[in-house]
Amino acid sequence: ADADFEPVPADLVLASGSGVDPDITRDAALYQVERVADAWSRASGRDRASVKRLIEQQVDSHARKPLFGLVGGPVVNVLELNLAVRNVMDSGE
Repeated sequence: ADADFEPVPADLVLASGSGVDPDITRDAALYQVERVADAWSRASGRDRASVKRLIEQQVDSHARKPLFGLVGGPVVNVLELNLAVRNVMDSGE
């Protein structure tokens, strides 16, 4: 009952779980950065803080407005983001 409440981006809870949707909101991508940075830093042996910064930079650089910029906040294509993160991590930047 005394646990801290951390708001979860709505699309992580309400969006389709089918895997058909290629995009998630920028907020949903940023929500997952801690977990992804932990995994990449363990796998690569790199400093977690620098890995987190690299991933956040990739999220920001891949964010775009949905539906021709008319509706909603920025979204990120999950596949494109994952490939970009892998590329940055493999390049040793």
